[in-house]
Amino acid sequence: MTDSTPRTIVVLAGGLSHERDISLRSGRRVSDSLAQHGIDVVIKDPDATLLEFLESTRPDVIWPALHGASGEDGALRGLIDYLGIPFVGSKSDASRLAWDKPTAKVIVSRAGVPTPQSITLPRDTFRELGAGAVLGIISADLPVPVVVKPAQGGSAQGVTIVDTAEELPRAMVNAYTYSDVALIEQKIVGVEIAVSIIDTGDGPVALPAIEIEPISGVYSFEARYTAGETRFYAPARISDEVAARAAEVAITAHTALGLRHISRIDLIVDAAGTPWFLEASTLPGLTETSLFPLALEAAGHDVGWVYYALAQAAINEARD
Repeated sequence: MTDSTPRTIVVLAGGLSHERDISLRSGRRVSDSLAQHGIDVVIKDPDATLLEFLESTRPDVIWPALHGASGEDGALRGLIDYLGIPFVGSKSDASRLAWDKPTAKVIVSRAGVPTPQSITLPRDTFRELGAGAVLGIISADLPVPVVVKPAQGGSAQGVTIVDTAEELPRAMVNAYTYSDVALIEQKIVGVEIAVSIIDTGDGPVALPAIEIEPISGVYSFEARYTAGETRFYAPARISDEVAARAAEVAITAHTALGLRHISRIDLIVDAAGTPWFLEASTLPGLTETSLFPLALEAAGHDVGWVYYALAQAAINEARD
């Protein structure tokens, strides 16, 4: 073994977000994959005992498998940084930027990547100026169909596709259930794909794009995590030229946001073959129905080896 070989890893899973159950499933999958490499793995819920536990045990690496605010808004990662323990995934500042969808769209757009026209609307503004007046102005400038989503959050929770103006008020209420800020975004019609990125120390590499075809027509929370509710094509049914363009866009977005080790970039490819950036996940789902493991398999990678290599990369970067 080399000095960069991880021997003990703590996998963080659970938390108090709306995505707790998904996080627990991801954490078990990561733990099982790492254990196959002889690693001593402990799954830990981020509760009031976590920081004391980490300080006393000092694992070689922390592998966050926390979805939602508890793991992706950057706060916990900042605390782990202060502890001086290597961890897999993006640093706190980059996580915070990617977690906020409107902010991520601005940053990625400035890097030259197309992203749908949108408007960001805090709940207080919606109430104070009057829902009818606000939505009237929005509808005139950003006509349906649109997609309404919480500005922060994942797993499509609080997301509504709006096909008529009459559906917009209910969609706003749905988004505000999960966040104090809503993002109203032009709906791009096309092929929905996800491009996962890994970086084990030699720079970001785009995995094969995964095409998403939900049976219901909407890639909802249920469609994401219920087996049989979505067809996945790995790799996506797009031309080599479009696939290369999507990979380039994904790496550009990953780099512009300052992400590291692992990410998933969600895109829509329109009829002209242009990939449009939708959002970035600093911790993509790692369950049996998630896109990231599918992409690893499509690339011919052993999932456990990649998780192990990412842990090694975290140790190496902590020493630099």
